[in-house]
Amino acid sequence: MEIKILGMGCAKCTKLYDFAKEAVEELGIDASIQKVEDIKDIMSYGVMSTPALVIDKKVIFAGKTASKKELIEIISSKK
Repeated sequence: MEIKILGMGCAKCTKLYDFAKEAVEELGIDASIQKVEDIKDIMSYGVMSTPALVIDKKVIFAGKTASKKELIEIISSKK
């Protein structure tokens, strides 16, 4: 599984990245987690507001953050 957090490094983007890492660790799954901070790369996903969550090249949500519990549910449903 490939997880990307799209954002320019704001506090919400960093929090979403940290929660995603924690969720993957708790689930014990094999996933790569990457921060995408380049504006051109972010725009290539059609995202107009950050942070955004991308799993396996599909935008799951944009313009909000999620709790670790919500991320665990989202990631579990994508396994």
